[in-house]
Parts: sequence; C-alpha cells; structure tokens
Amino acid sequence: MKPLLALFLVLFCSLAPPAYATSVLNGRVIHIADGDTLTLIDADYQRIKVRLAEIDSPEKAQPYGHRAKQLLVSLALKKTVEVTVIDIDQYGRIVGQVRADGVDINAEMVRQGAAWVYRRHLKRPALLLDEQEARKQALGLWALPEQERMPPWQWRHLQRQSKAP
Repeated sequence: MKPLLALFLVLFCSLAPPAYATSVLNGRVIHIADGDTLTLIDADYQRIKVRLAEIDSPEKAQPYGHRAKQLLVSLALKKTVEVTVIDIDQYGRIVGQVRADGVDINAEMVRQGAAWVYRRHLKRPALLLDEQEARKQALGLWALPEQERMPPWQWRHLQRQSKAP
C-alpha cells in the first residue's frame, strides 16, 4: 500500500501548477497584442504573455478594437508592471491584474470605455460600477451606435458559428 501512496504523491506533485500560478510577477511590457493582452519580459529575460483578468476588450476586427489596443499601449507599453496572477487560461497565458505607475490597468480600460467587464470571470464587482459610469458618460465604445456595440464573447461566438460547416 505504501508504494502506491508514494507513486500517487509523485504524480500529484508533478501535476502541480507552475510557481507563478499564485504569485506576483514584475516585468517590462514589450508588446501589446490587443486591448486585453500584453507581453512582458521579466528579470530572467523570460517572455510572459498576460491576459488582463475580468475584462474583455473588442476584438481587432470589431468596432473600437484598434482604439482599445491603442489605449492599452498608452497605459502599459515600455512600462514596468506588476501582475497579480489570478489564473492560467486555456491557451497557457497568465491571467492577471496589471498595475503600472500605481494605476490598475484592468479597471482603467473599463473606466475609459475600452473594455467590457467579463462577467463570467468577475471577482471584483466594483468593476461593474466603472462600466456603468463609462456607459453613462458615453466614453469609448459606449459612444458607438448601439448596433456596433457587441460584447467580444458574443462576437467570437458568432464568428465561430459562421465558420462552422
């Protein structure tokens, strides 16, 4: 029985998440992919792709997608950031809360109307108030005509459906 327990422990430990799965990362942002994804380089010169937690910005092909990316560029590119790791997504990206120069970048994207609160993954309900205020003031994507405002998760779903045989 003991050898079986030892084997189980070895297997379990080998499946443990990486050390950064519950940590804080620091690095310099070297690339912005879109309005909610960036790449940083850490002190060990490792490139780390980070998906901003709890928000979803328009896709590049959607209305306001390019402007959302430009806002993230202005907030984070070439800056040293601190990433509080929340999760690892299905694509292997770190999902985290990003801060630069004392600014909560995730919340700022919502405050300026460049992202929706991703309700499916929401852990900080205060972000909903930020989104509500951006809507009220018609900031960013909220200034678009209503027919052009489609949450990215719905847009991606429609794109997948249109490509299905």
